[in-house]
This record gives sequence, C-alpha cells and structure tokens, in this order.
Amino acid sequence: MDAAVRNYEQLSEDYLRVEQAIQYLEAHYQHQPELHEIAEKIGLSEYHFQRLFTRWVGISPKRFLQFLTKEGAKELLKRSSNVLDTTYRVGLSSPGRLHDLFVQTEAVTPGEYKARGAGLIIRYGFHATPFGECLLGLTERGICHLGFTQYGREAALANMQADWKDASLYQDSSATRPLIAPIFSLESTQTPIALFLTGTNFQLKVWEALLRIPPGSVSTYENLATEIGRPTAIRAAGTAVGRNPVAVLIPCHRVIHKTGKFGNYRYGSARKKALLGWEAGQSLVESRI
Repeated sequence: MDAAVRNYEQLSEDYLRVEQAIQYLEAHYQHQPELHEIAEKIGLSEYHFQRLFTRWVGISPKRFLQFLTKEGAKELLKRSSNVLDTTYRVGLSSPGRLHDLFVQTEAVTPGEYKARGAGLIIRYGFHATPFGECLLGLTERGICHLGFTQYGREAALANMQADWKDASLYQDSSATRPLIAPIFSLESTQTPIALFLTGTNFQLKVWEALLRIPPGSVSTYENLATEIGRPTAIRAAGTAVGRNPVAVLIPCHRVIHKTGKFGNYRYGSARKKALLGWEAGQSLVESRI
C-alpha cells in the first residue's frame, strides 16, 4: 500500500469523526455546545479533537465550525457574489482548481441516451477519500459516476446503475484508483479529468453552471436558475442539482439557500457541510502560504 492510499484511509477515518461532530451540532444547535463537549460526545479529548481537525483540514475545529453556522453561510454568500460575477463572465479561466485546467465534459448523444448504456463498459472501484468511502465509475470516455457509500456498497452500485441501466459493470479498482488523488487534492494536474455524462439538456446546463462555482465559494438555487437563462425554474434547477451523478467534481454541494440554510444533499447534510467547510478551510490555509 503506497503512502497516498494510507493517507486517504487516515483522512477517511478522520472524516467519520468530523461527521459525528457536525451531526451533534445539527442536533444541538440551539444549545451551541462548547468544543470540549463536542469532543467528549465523539469520544475524544479536546486535545485530540484539535489534532484531528488540524490533520484533516489544516485549521482548528473552532474555525472550521464557524463556517457551518447560518451566519457563516451568509458571509460566504456575500464574499462569493463578486467572485461568481467574474467567474460567469469569463468562464473556466477564473481562479480556482476546477477553473485552471481541470474538468472536461462530454454528454451522451440522443441515441446513447435512449440506449441507457447498452454496449457500454463501466469499470468501478470503492476508495477511501477525505469525505468517507466513495464509488467511482469509469468508462473509456471518462468518469460517469462519483458517489459516496453511506448507505452501503450495494446501494451505491444501484444508484450508479440507475443512470446506466443496460451497461456492463466490472469491479476494477486498479483502473479507478489513480483518479482519487487528483479529484480530492487541491493541487493542479496537467491532465484534465474527463467526465462522461448522461442527462437531459436542462440537467446538463445546470451541471455545467455548477462547474463555474469555484472552490471556497457558494451560490444559490435562484442564481443558478438565472445563470442558465431560466430564472423562474428554481425548483427544476434544484431537482437537477440533486440528480448530479458526479459528486465533488461537479460541485452541487456549493449551492445553498439564499437565507443561509445549507439545504439537502444526496449524500447527507453533514457531508455537504463537511465539503463546504473543508474547501473554505483550504482557502484559508492557502491564503497563509
């Protein structure tokens, strides 16, 4: 086992504790528990709680958890507005990991959409990540699925196959493993990551708009609908966000309510908050370098 795999396994274990902390906060938000109380509830001393967050995200738990309050979300929305204005004007050349070089998308043709994956081979693997175990599906034309396995591996596989009903699936972790580090690292890569997507024209427009939200920023469902030229289709845009087949790379977690509520997420509200807090924390760490 190489060092990168061991590192992600450690971070994946750390994430389970982080998720417990977020869930405890969600259940006791009116009480506003202190750090030592949260640490105790997840079976850690306050010292080891600090070490956990420093290892996982690079900042203290207090700073991380500040990002996850309603006030923190509103501040993030405020700071994101100018960034998004620039991003939407100039597209994928804007600052940010995904905007430097990172993702290329290809959609199935109308005929392929009707074929429901017939004749397609999908190789898949289960891998540790900083946000828990994921399922990654890969075709010759690019990544077709990325999801998390919080409901078990069988449920995750069924979720993937729902989009590719007649495709042939083969477990092949050796094919998918090399993609994990580029996906879950903020480091640039000289090789763009290709996505192969199946969806309606409306869904594809929403997913492409999601790609223009930089790491460390958020948008709203209203802004997303406006961005694709359908300002009254807020509910439909939200449904398309929820149908995103490639988590993290297509950052549906970066869409929240304009009121500051984080909203639902296909893989759980705690994971959505963890993703947003991690990205905000990484931006903070980078600003210190």
